[in-house]
Amino acid sequence: MKRRQFLKGAGLAAVGTAAVAAPAIAQSMPEVRWRVTTSFPRSLDTIHGGAETVAKYVSEATDGRFQMQVFPGGEIVPALQALDAVSNGTVEACHTCLYYYWGKDPTFAFGTAVPFGLNARQQNAWMMFGGGEQLMNEFLEPYKVNNFISGNTGTQMGGWFRKEIAKASDLNGLKFRIGGFGGAVLQKLGVVPQQIAGGDIYPSLEKGTIDAAEWVGPYDDEKLGFNKVAPFYYYPGWWEGGAMINFCTNLDKFNALPKHYQSILRTATAYANQEMLAKYDNGNVIALKRLLGAGTRLRAFSPEILEACWKSANEVYADLNGKNAKFKKVHDSYMSFRSDQYSWWQVAEANYDNFIIRQRTRG
Repeated sequence: MKRRQFLKGAGLAAVGTAAVAAPAIAQSMPEVRWRVTTSFPRSLDTIHGGAETVAKYVSEATDGRFQMQVFPGGEIVPALQALDAVSNGTVEACHTCLYYYWGKDPTFAFGTAVPFGLNARQQNAWMMFGGGEQLMNEFLEPYKVNNFISGNTGTQMGGWFRKEIAKASDLNGLKFRIGGFGGAVLQKLGVVPQQIAGGDIYPSLEKGTIDAAEWVGPYDDEKLGFNKVAPFYYYPGWWEGGAMINFCTNLDKFNALPKHYQSILRTATAYANQEMLAKYDNGNVIALKRLLGAGTRLRAFSPEILEACWKSANEVYADLNGKNAKFKKVHDSYMSFRSDQYSWWQVAEANYDNFIIRQRTRG
């Protein structure tokens, strides 16, 4: 009898606890529904997939109460208008590359990559410990957005060319799919830059509307079929030493989230950042082997071309520093960090890598 009374009392206590706890849980775990537009086609599972990774882990960490529906570029807004859609509140967030918005202000480029800039690990270090995240979010505040890094491609390839280029003069008159900062640098060398969304590059290259195109690297480039219409594959992509992918949220929408939802979102983007780089490091190796087996002709940019581009890049930096105070503020931080990083990188990282590479080439 005493046992039955005890169980009955415990049951009533549990009911009472549940009655009290349920509203508290509901208040701390509200239902949130966001739309996320990307700047990439769904077929590019790694770069577009970064947004899907963020959505997956945000949902799992909140028992499905914070849901993000991800849309590829073009389904809600054009691929290169993703940030505008977040800024004006059409969607709550986007997965894009900030350097696509170079035309608004060249300072945007530091959010993704700039010519002869940092590699992927150095980008992370600058953003996390070099003041990069604070500087970029301060710059973005007037646009009513903030930024989390949600991926990195690593050093990219220099692109696909319909004909060989051996010297700087070969760049003159070349119609090249490249936008933003890299395009501005090459324009000084006679290139005619074209900013074209990823899904539209192949037909432009196939029809001869453009002479060359850069995208990311072997894994994505193979998926887009560039090797079928341009045989020469150049490296390195000096304008993207470690391109960060950006998860930008509407600032008002982000600030309205419970603090733990904000923390979950930050954690999910941090994981997506690491996952994307690992996927590319793995996938590029396999894809490059297939491309070479199919007849792709791998070429390095000549020292003459790289030196000309380096000179042109520094001229563009100097020009922008002289007329854009926002750009100069971020530039000074970034380049000081680059100098310090490479003073260390040449000691251990570069020497180690170069030694292994030499041993590999010796068989």
